[in-house]
This record gives sequence, structure tokens and C-alpha cells, in this order.
Amino acid sequence: MNTHRIALSAIGAAALSTMFAVAHADDKANMDKEKCYGVSMAGKNDCAAGPGTTCAGTSKTDYQGNAWKFVPKGTCTTIKTPKGNGSLTPVASK
Repeated sequence: MNTHRIALSAIGAAALSTMFAVAHADDKANMDKEKCYGVSMAGKNDCAAGPGTTCAGTSKTDYQGNAWKFVPKGTCTTIKTPKGNGSLTPVASK
């Protein structure tokens, strides 16, 4: 019984370690980027598309204000869309 618990604990620890490593690698890959809200086309967002959606690729409309896309750092607010410029924070959809 104890051997079984030790094995399960080891598996759990390995899984958590792997999840942390993957999350950390994603952070490093995006260090030179920023989240830009209101610039993605429908279904092309990187994540966070608001209530009723899950994550990447779930925005419902073009330039949805609560959906973001990674863009090179320092460029977000210069991106022009038919609904205005990109934003570093979520915006009300117009």
C-alpha cells in the first residue's frame, strides 16, 4: 500500500513539474511580445475571448474587444483596425 502511494506521489510530482516547465517555456517565448486586445480576427485570437469561450481561436467576431493576440512589444497601440487602435487592456466591443 505504501509503495503504491509513493509511486502515485512521484507521478503527481512529475506531472506538476512538467506543467510548470511548459508554462515557463511559454513565458520565455513571449517575453518580447505583449497582449494586444481588439486586433484579432474571429477565431484567430491567442486566448481570453471572454464569457462563453475557452481560449485560443474562440473569439466570435473580428476585432473583439476582450480577445487578445500576441504582437511585438511596443506595437499594440499603433495597430489600426476598423474599430480603432489596439489596446493593452480589454475594451468594450463596438
